[in-house]
Amino acid sequence: MAIVRFRQAVDPFRDFGDIQTEVNRLFDSFLGRPAQTPAMERVWAPAVDMYETKDELVVTAELPGLNEKEIHVSITGDVLSVRGERQWNAEVKQEHFYRGERWYGKFERALPLPMPVQADKVTASYRDGVLTIKLPKVEEIKPRDIKIDVL
Repeated sequence: MAIVRFRQAVDPFRDFGDIQTEVNRLFDSFLGRPAQTPAMERVWAPAVDMYETKDELVVTAELPGLNEKEIHVSITGDVLSVRGERQWNAEVKQEHFYRGERWYGKFERALPLPMPVQADKVTASYRDGVLTIKLPKVEEIKPRDIKIDVL
């Protein structure tokens, strides 16, 4: 085995960009996303967080660049659906583009709910590109404090 001296002119990290591109392509194909499609027709899914408080289940989704009229939220049984479409800016011609990393086109997320909720009392708000959906728990799921009597 030979020892090779590191030279300043050689960038040891030059291939990491290619590796990242290949890993992204692999995950996109595994998740059912098309590998190569036009920027305006790509399939994308917004990042979503889901957490529980004492009284409700809260879902937040990152949807920058949209307005509330472009977002549709629905609940069917125990599945919450968020869908919409981010439009491509037609004012900028593609031949003038140097980099296009944002996702455009239709999206839909179907999120199975981990507990029963009161579907008729679900509320949604949208601020600063973040959609917040509050799903009140059904009464029998909410924790209830029980007072202990001293005898």
